[in-house]
Amino acid sequence: MTDSSKRLRIGIIGAGEVTQIIHLPTLSQLSHLYEITAICDLSKKNAEHCASKYHISKATTDPEEIFNSSNVDVVFISVSDEFHEPYAISALEAQKNVFIEKPITLSMQSAQRIIDAEKKSKGRVWVGYMRRHSRSFTDAFKRELESIPKILYARSRDFSGPNGKFTSQSGTFPVKNTDFPPSAGEERNKRVDALLHEAFGSEPTPEQVKYARFLGSLGSHDLSLMRESLGFPEDVTAVTVNEPFYSAIFKCRNKSGDPFFVTYESGIDGVPEFDAHLAVYGENKRVTIFYDSPYIKTQKPVMVRIQEVNDAGEVQTREIISSFEDAFATEFQDMHDCLVNDKEIKTSAEDAINELKLYDLMYAKYAESSK
Repeated sequence: MTDSSKRLRIGIIGAGEVTQIIHLPTLSQLSHLYEITAICDLSKKNAEHCASKYHISKATTDPEEIFNSSNVDVVFISVSDEFHEPYAISALEAQKNVFIEKPITLSMQSAQRIIDAEKKSKGRVWVGYMRRHSRSFTDAFKRELESIPKILYARSRDFSGPNGKFTSQSGTFPVKNTDFPPSAGEERNKRVDALLHEAFGSEPTPEQVKYARFLGSLGSHDLSLMRESLGFPEDVTAVTVNEPFYSAIFKCRNKSGDPFFVTYESGIDGVPEFDAHLAVYGENKRVTIFYDSPYIKTQKPVMVRIQEVNDAGEVQTREIISSFEDAFATEFQDMHDCLVNDKEIKTSAEDAINELKLYDLMYAKYAESSK
């Protein structure tokens, strides 16, 4: 049970859609655990809007004011991926705890620099993979998965539909101001180019840039969940890149050593249906976990469906909802527990670097198949 005797003070960098639709409302609902003391954004109007709406005492456009504030225990980094590394390292050097909205960053080298900074700091890093903190995942799905003696096949799917359709009807009424400094776009492009040059070992093609951006955004959720459920793949046997849809086939192994394959398929079309699930197939049992869009108030709770052959030879279906709390709420409760009670962080920086290792294998297979 989370010790709520200490409220952690949060300083947020980035006042965009994710912050406005998810982080601010959820943290506000967890006011017994957290106090939001400062918010920063390149757009002064965005920062001031959020500060006014959520009664945050400090709004700024300067991240240094967040890092150096004595009134901040945890720095939330919810900005474009290319700024994750410098902001995380600055926060760690200021001895702050850090929450980084996934992905941790865009290259292995960049992630390692964050890990190295964490080792020198009193602060700790938490990477925002909320699906792995859903109670239906940690309790029901993993329990039912353990009862499959031999996995024969698995499928990871994430067809998220047009995100704007969900965010515009989230009920949180986010604003999008554009009063950014004139140099902001140039700095952003410079950082992206440097990180992807590290990731690919050379100047990336436009297709590689889109691929990397996709994996860092939507793909990171699915591949992180797959890793915890099924282990790190020993091989990437195939990939397809047909923007805006991507797929891959991974080779994994059961504890017995027997192989099985996982199909990964993901993409964004114009149909506003959120179809995200991980399905695992055994000889007489199938276990699937379903996720809905996190951007709408009426989202369905995370649900686990079991289809199996019973002792009478009949097909039976069970559905389990371990909790009606949304995954972000349970994630932030878990984070408070880990930081306050010095517990192990599951979605740590050292865990998150494995996503980048997997991306590198996927990039290599794509390059091989493109010859």
